[in-house]
Amino acid sequence: MFERRRTQRIGKAVRISMLIVFLGIFVMVLVVYHLYSRIYVSNVSLEGDQVIYYIPTGTTFEQVVNGLEEEGIIVSRRSFIWVAEKKRYDRQVKPGRYKIMDGVSNNTLVNMLRSGNQDPVMLVFNNIDRLDQLAGRVSDYLEGDSAEFATFLTTGETAGRYGFDQATFPSMFIPNTYEFYWNTTPEEFTERMKEEYELFWKGERDRKAGRLEMTRAEVTTLASIVDKETLHDDENSRIAGVYINRLEKGIPLQADPTVKFALNDITRKRILNADKNIDSPYNTYRFKGLPPGPISIPSISAIDGVLNYEEHKYLYFCAKPDFSGYHAFSRTLAQHNRNAREYQKALNRNRIYR
Repeated sequence: MFERRRTQRIGKAVRISMLIVFLGIFVMVLVVYHLYSRIYVSNVSLEGDQVIYYIPTGTTFEQVVNGLEEEGIIVSRRSFIWVAEKKRYDRQVKPGRYKIMDGVSNNTLVNMLRSGNQDPVMLVFNNIDRLDQLAGRVSDYLEGDSAEFATFLTTGETAGRYGFDQATFPSMFIPNTYEFYWNTTPEEFTERMKEEYELFWKGERDRKAGRLEMTRAEVTTLASIVDKETLHDDENSRIAGVYINRLEKGIPLQADPTVKFALNDITRKRILNADKNIDSPYNTYRFKGLPPGPISIPSISAIDGVLNYEEHKYLYFCAKPDFSGYHAFSRTLAQHNRNAREYQKALNRNRIYR
């Protein structure tokens, strides 16, 4: 009897112990699963496949969390904060433009934000006349506003830092498509443009400029005039050849776009004789040689048109009266004057007086 009771007590104790162990394991599993869920289970639910989330410079951790919640990106604010704090993201918020994919976990999201793994922007600029216009274009892609970029780009101090003066500084910017991070500063942008400028010129283009006995800035200045003279890239090298012939002979360039620049009126369709008297170093009717700097930021095709100019004997060209954007070229002033009269008649017929 005593042995039976003792056996029963032992069995009961064993069962209780096993139950406690089982409950302990069950609780541990729940805890582990809860922690796993916080870290690795999806906490991002989007209407689409992805969303772009911007974190401006100076944003606090709380502002990041508020933004993620208000924009409906994260499901559980509490679990995101818990993971972010464990990974110390709350102490190192990095600004930028982030692509967040639907269904990612807190772990993936925090790792991306903490590392500053941004989605870059493709910055495109072309058809730019002045640096303040460039500032406006760049600010469409990057965090800084146009005033911030313009202030940096248009000061003589900035130009001097990169080996230019204010007149030639626009020649450092090569129109193209570039990859940037959204929070790139004006100084970082300009540093990158200097690097791209050196890569663009180094090698064959420098050798061709040397054969022309022209500096990079002089080539760019002539290219800016060529760019303004024609709408068609297939004319670039021929028009460049005309201007190089005139430079070699000491004949003023007499380029209408330089007068428009001097008048600060690039929209003019017609240059009058009175306009050609403006006292400006950019007026190539009054002053021989190249103007002090480019009248625009020329295209790559115009720069290459100058470097690969067409060798011919033309000294003049005039827009064709059909308004096709193409030009009639001539060797003599008499022929040029005939072409010019035909074009002027076409302007009059279309009532284009300015």
